[in-house]
Amino acid sequence: MANELLNSLLKEYEHKKMQAELDLEKRKELLYKKIPRLSEIESELNHFAIQTTKNILNNNSNSLNELYDKVNILKNEKAKILKENNITEDYLKPFYECKICNDTGYIQDNNYKTTMCSCLKQKLLDISFNKSNMSNLDKENFEHFNENIFSDKIDIEKYKSNISPRDNIRQIKDKCVEFVNNFDNPNEHNLLFVGNTGLR
Repeated sequence: MANELLNSLLKEYEHKKMQAELDLEKRKELLYKKIPRLSEIESELNHFAIQTTKNILNNNSNSLNELYDKVNILKNEKAKILKENNITEDYLKPFYECKICNDTGYIQDNNYKTTMCSCLKQKLLDISFNKSNMSNLDKENFEHFNENIFSDKIDIEKYKSNISPRDNIRQIKDKCVEFVNNFDNPNEHNLLFVGNTGLR
């Protein structure tokens, strides 16, 4: 079940990532129609990136500095055009929901070790939390507990107890509060609820 849940979330992440990258392409297309020079600059930068890789592989370091200079000139021109048109450089990057993992669900540290991103951990926690029926804790808690819905009449024959259901639920509530307040105590015992409503 846990693996199915994780796989399902990772498919969602893959879809989000792809959608962010498709949105970027649409933004670029519209922007490049408006400012064709930006499209030319991107093509030239891509060309220089390929040339730089070739030169590195061929140990041709003499022309590397020249390539770096040309790249910097193009980058500066691009930044200037964007500024003149009140466009941030982030506009030409994908708008990922999570800036830490870029909507992959995982991050890589400096030692190339892959770990789960905090956003994916949070999603897994949220799903587990919702499945535990604890999503309404702001309303369903001890402070909002209404003991008056329980009868204050003792009926030994009906309830098999010499105290009223209200007194009974008060005792149960007190035990629960005590349990919560001492949760970190290693000597505190667990609670087990069995039977129908009103039984202890």
